[in-house]
Amino acid sequence: MQQYIDEFINFLAVERGLAGNTLLAYRSDLSKYCDCLLGKGVSAPDKVSREHITDYMFDEKQKGISATSICRNLSAIKMFHRFLVRERFAKEDPTHLVETPKLWKRVPEVLSQVEVESMIRETKGDEWQRVRDNAILELFYASGMRVSELVNLKLDNLNLELGYVRCIGKGSKERLIPIGSKARESLNQYIGSVRPFLVKRDASATHLFISRLGKKISRQSIWKLIKQYGRMANISKTIKPHMLRHSFATHLLEHGADLRSVQEMLGHSDISTTQIYTHVDKERLRSVHKQFHPRA
Repeated sequence: MQQYIDEFINFLAVERGLAGNTLLAYRSDLSKYCDCLLGKGVSAPDKVSREHITDYMFDEKQKGISATSICRNLSAIKMFHRFLVRERFAKEDPTHLVETPKLWKRVPEVLSQVEVESMIRETKGDEWQRVRDNAILELFYASGMRVSELVNLKLDNLNLELGYVRCIGKGSKERLIPIGSKARESLNQYIGSVRPFLVKRDASATHLFISRLGKKISRQSIWKLIKQYGRMANISKTIKPHMLRHSFATHLLEHGADLRSVQEMLGHSDISTTQIYTHVDKERLRSVHKQFHPRA
């Protein structure tokens, strides 16, 4: 079955233009699925039945895998079997009667505005690392970018005069995100005084955020510094990936931003993905109800 996975991943890369991390996730999910099939003696696409797929999903549930992960895995499996039929590697698609498990909408954990501000306050200082880290946190919170998008930013992706950043997201889709005065101020300080010092080993470096070794900063380094400043700010919450991105979206909606604008800034292709943030806006909805309902 591995040869078919290779063909499918190549199709996604060439025809769909999916990002490298997405391709890795698809390959991982499908390899696990095909290993399970091989364990049951199924080595050809035409031998896969609906029962094989439902059994696999049930086994995953028994292992304690979350409904979100199972649904993501099933999505990859469905795309894979549709591809096999289209390319005539298989005659039938065994997934067409398999229903997606009901998902519960998990509330994204966010930082409060006070917590975000306290984290950013901890980056204040004249040392090169604090100046750089201050620019990273300010831009991260101002734009709501993914970590992978942040580390891959190039210097020429910024237009500080007009106040926006050009971001290349999933599937190489480009979007423009406005950034405020605080982020612009921090970025100007970093670009003017610290970045030239960091790139002295490689003057041709084009990435915006640079490590102490003069290379593009890594995603792991970004999360280490976020956790570090979270501890310094005495934040008791466990800092998780995307927490600043979640906070960006939540705080915009709390202050009256419309969902479509937030969707565009986050780079979500489907607005249903953005709607997960709407539940957190209870206080604003209560105040609107109190202000406008005739019997409030």
